[in-house]
Amino acid sequence: MSTATATATARPGAVLADLLPASRVRDAAFVVGGAVLTGIAAQVAVPVPGSPVPVTGQTFAALLVGTTLGARRGFLSLALYALAGVAGVPWFAQGGSGAGAVSFGYVLGMLLASAAVGALARRGADRSPLRMAGAMVLGEAVVYAVGVPYLALAAHLSLSQAVAAGLTPFLIGDALKAALAMGALPTAWKFADKR
Repeated sequence: MSTATATATARPGAVLADLLPASRVRDAAFVVGGAVLTGIAAQVAVPVPGSPVPVTGQTFAALLVGTTLGARRGFLSLALYALAGVAGVPWFAQGGSGAGAVSFGYVLGMLLASAAVGALARRGADRSPLRMAGAMVLGEAVVYAVGVPYLALAAHLSLSQAVAAGLTPFLIGDALKAALAMGALPTAWKFADKR
């Protein structure tokens, strides 16, 4: 086991990205890579009948980016994703771009959620299945706390209509995403600690 790896895994407050030797190039690559991963995951989209918001892999990717990179790099990664999408890169859900979509509030919520789950990961939330599930649920709640009211305003819906169109149909999928994260990140730490 290398000294850098031993230090990173033993150090409190480390996230998975900290297992690689620190450098500005590494951090920049992580930020860009997280934005690209989120953009690719957003293209995995399934329309939801009666909702202007599709089911995508975007939120799951954003939360994994925040958890893996930590609050600062996760936030910067999602900020890059949002800014590039607003500037015209077609990597929002279903190849969309710009800030005019009724689902843009979810992108804004992902910015905050990535920072929140990243901060929790620095406190060890990514090292046990139960705490990881809690972090994912909190991250999803942050996304919805911004996305649903934005949807209501942008689509001229009542809050109850926005909840029915932009929250309720996604709860089962969110539970599955939390279950995936419960297994994936704690397992990654176990493998890292064995190296």
